Amino acid sequence: MGIVILLVTMYVSMTNGTFDMKFTDVIHTLLRINPLPDYDLVIFEFRLPRIVIAVLVGMGLGIAGAVIQSITKNGLADPGILGINSGAGAAMVIFMFFFQGKIKGTGWGSIMAMPLFGLMGGLLAALLIYLFSWKDGKLEPQRLLLTGIAIASGLGAVTLFLTLKMNPNDFEMAAVWNSGSVYNADWRYIVSIIPWLVILIPIIMRKSYILDLFQLSEDSLVGLGVASEKEKAVLLLCSIGIVSACVSVSGGIGFVGLMAPHIAKRLIGHAHRRIIPVCAIVGALLVTVSDFIGKTIFAPAELPVGIVIAIIGVPYFILLLYRKKGRS
Repeated sequence: MGIVILLVTMYVSMTNGTFDMKFTDVIHTLLRINPLPDYDLVIFEFRLPRIVIAVLVGMGLGIAGAVIQSITKNGLADPGILGINSGAGAAMVIFMFFFQGKIKGTGWGSIMAMPLFGLMGGLLAALLIYLFSWKDGKLEPQRLLLTGIAIASGLGAVTLFLTLKMNPNDFEMAAVWNSGSVYNADWRYIVSIIPWLVILIPIIMRKSYILDLFQLSEDSLVGLGVASEKEKAVLLLCSIGIVSACVSVSGGIGFVGLMAPHIAKRLIGHAHRRIIPVCAIVGALLVTVSDFIGKTIFAPAELPVGIVIAIIGVPYFILLLYRKKGRS
């Protein structure tokens, strides 16, 4: 059912906009049946890459959110809280500040420079958080969250300082990117994110039963013969890689990793073998719908997808906090 809703959303996003198209126009263009240049341009250069990026980013953030919530045993955890978004954002702003306009050409190197900078920034921030969270040979979940919040705040300050020093054009680009946007989606960006998802998501799926066991106490895990710290490290690194890759092409989109796991658990229960695929579908749906809303409701202006999701996510976060307080 979720896949059907996602496909319908993708279709609506594909056919509606400043340049409306019919279903037959889209099918003929995709199947190369008497394709017209205008339809080719709109579908293959603008709308389809944007939709694919939204789906891939939503999938990645949703799955990473489920992993992080299980590892930290905190239903309010989100990949953005770990500082990965801030690390990637700071790296992108540093790139814009020092190197924008210095990399010439339209080849792979110039196109991929900015996503690669974002990826390296996210991984570096995650590495610092991981090192500071390691104590007495163990990765402490609460220490992980607190360290992530602290580093995210510091990197956010660096980002703000550099952004204010930029020229107007770069400032606008940095502001939109940090808000979370798939406006500049490109097929090369899609190629850059796919290997991370193809490699890391199957690893998480294979270890989904471990995520179920993490809900037990540490003593129980030891009694079952689970190498707790090793499994946490592997799963956390997988989620970090996925989030860094997503943020490197879409900017700081938050709340997807918070909402998707909760929605998935309400739909199909608490078994991660089923939660992870549903999180992927829910995350993809959240980003795709939010992007469609952002590009149509204020047309011809556009609202970044990250802002639309934040408008939805903040009330949802408050609701979860209220429910958790009521159960305590």
